[in-house]
Amino acid sequence: MTTFADMIKSTTRIRVRYGEVDQMGFLYYGNYALFYEVARAEMIRDAGYPYSEMEKDGTVMPVVKMNSKFLKPALYDELITVETTMTELLNHPFITFYHKLYNEKDELIHKGEVTLTFYNPITQKRVPMPERLRKILEPYFL
Repeated sequence: MTTFADMIKSTTRIRVRYGEVDQMGFLYYGNYALFYEVARAEMIRDAGYPYSEMEKDGTVMPVVKMNSKFLKPALYDELITVETTMTELLNHPFITFYHKLYNEKDELIHKGEVTLTFYNPITQKRVPMPERLRKILEPYFL
């Protein structure tokens, strides 16, 4: 569910599946990026512009920077809550999402930050944020 107030905040719940863990039963470190992606996609969908529609409109969003801080492991079969926020809307072709992951005890176990750019796969060039997305987001950052 996404809420709008000085920033955009979305909450997504994901269960850690067997195929996502290492031999210790911990969510494999590379899979945190997948959790970020699921949460970002749901946030944008809730805002009214699913990735699939953005792609049909000619824009994709490749990752250009990602930071992760591992505080405690996410464990096999745990239901993880991913809190995703956007705190600013800039006038350049980048967008940053902040992720906090909580375990079933509501303990903060992980923090992540992902910056993406807007890109036209046909011209293979960066492009501005799609106007449809900007119109959805702007009112919450004025």
